[in-house]
Amino acid sequence: MSMQTIEAPSRAARSDRFRAAWLANPKADLLSGLVVALALIPEAISFSIIAGVDPKVGLYASFSIAIIISMTGGRAGMISAATGAMALVIVPLVKDHGVEYLFAATILAGAMQIGFARLGVGSLMRFIPRTVMLGFVNALAILIFLAQIPHIFLEDGDKGQLPLNLAFIAAGLAIIYGLPRMTKAVPSPLVAIVVLATGAIWFGWSLPTVGDMGELPNALPGLSLPDVPLTLGTLSIIFPYALTLTFVGLLESLLTAQLLDDLTDTDSDKDVESRGQGIANVATGFLGGMAGCAMIGQSMINHRSGGRTRLSTLASGVFLLILIMALGGLVARIPMAALVAVMIMVAIGTFDWRSIKPITTQTMPRSETIVMAGTVIIVVVTHNLAYGVAAGVLMSAMFFVRKVSHVVSVTSVVDPDNHERLYAVSGQLFFASTNDLVHSFDYDAVRVPRVEIDCTDARIWDTSAVVALDAVVAKFAERGIDAHLVGLNRHAADLHGRTTGTVSAGH
Repeated sequence: MSMQTIEAPSRAARSDRFRAAWLANPKADLLSGLVVALALIPEAISFSIIAGVDPKVGLYASFSIAIIISMTGGRAGMISAATGAMALVIVPLVKDHGVEYLFAATILAGAMQIGFARLGVGSLMRFIPRTVMLGFVNALAILIFLAQIPHIFLEDGDKGQLPLNLAFIAAGLAIIYGLPRMTKAVPSPLVAIVVLATGAIWFGWSLPTVGDMGELPNALPGLSLPDVPLTLGTLSIIFPYALTLTFVGLLESLLTAQLLDDLTDTDSDKDVESRGQGIANVATGFLGGMAGCAMIGQSMINHRSGGRTRLSTLASGVFLLILIMALGGLVARIPMAALVAVMIMVAIGTFDWRSIKPITTQTMPRSETIVMAGTVIIVVVTHNLAYGVAAGVLMSAMFFVRKVSHVVSVTSVVDPDNHERLYAVSGQLFFASTNDLVHSFDYDAVRVPRVEIDCTDARIWDTSAVVALDAVVAKFAERGIDAHLVGLNRHAADLHGRTTGTVSAGH
């Protein structure tokens, strides 16, 4: 009886967790998954073309990663698939060694992501400042919009179709933003795609279609080992690419997870997400797909279409598989203008417009403005989110060090009874603040034979600070003044003793 009493709540708790993770709002999740699947097709094909591989490589990766990550990931409602950032990394590998080496690199990258997850890589997210996150998000919004320019102005198509193409995009945006004012029962992006595709097919209008992007596969992928020699030579070829894929994939995935955390006011397990990304990439490599990671654009489509649970991620992968296998002929006839309208909506919604006001009103510190703008510029110029985020974090660190290095304070009073001067040092003493420390003493103005340097309110971080303090003592000694360090805490006294080989005065 007691065992049943103990087990019953456990089953109920597991059931509640399952419902919250999968079945909180199945209608919205399924419909948003369908919207995401439709938008994934041209992107997966485009990324395959960028990487120099057959379109099916990107499509296989997209549906397999989406399905697997829905069960192994740590962030519900996030979409992972083949991405442009990962495609750019592997271009030289495919060109020089072939697609089989790409599959091997994908598997190795996945294995390393699992390893980094075990080391707790998710905790590194706390070191990415908010201004870098803003730059990351705004840069991605700009890149999403810029990627639509060729499809908007038909740079590779018949310019005679331009007026009709622009009209279709405008109609799509009107439906996307207008329909929610009347009803939110069905995601407006899905309605826009269906209405525009039906109109183009019904009236026989000739516009660039999804099928023009590349041929859709007509067979399921099979499990197989990459056809590469299992030698150290192969490892030396794929390892640099796999390592880059590992870091780029984790960075984009964790940043996207953090963004969705903020939008939904929920938390996610970044280490579980990292491990899930690794598992998905390992499986995808054996299925003949390219490496992938979280897609902020598709995740935003899913979020704005109502997708919140793991079911929406699973649905996007399943619907993608159904669309390319069973309805490939129909999907191929969808005009690209419909999907461009959806992506423009994503770009507008992704950009953090509130981040502009502090810049125009000059309420944001100049250093933070520089970090955010620098992140945006580097990402847009290089088309690599990892470069921009790394540069942003580095700039933030430099500004922080510069700010901290100038907070050292030295005050002094003269004690006429004991014929000495007392200096009180406060602040953070480390390699960047040592110069300010040494030049904060009025050596030539001292007219007493003895001084005390009280470090009670100072924090000594490294040997550079110890050397700087001894330099201050030496400068006084050069002028015939006896200087003593006092108030060192135990850590500082030990560090000073190890560095100089002398015993220092502590508390």
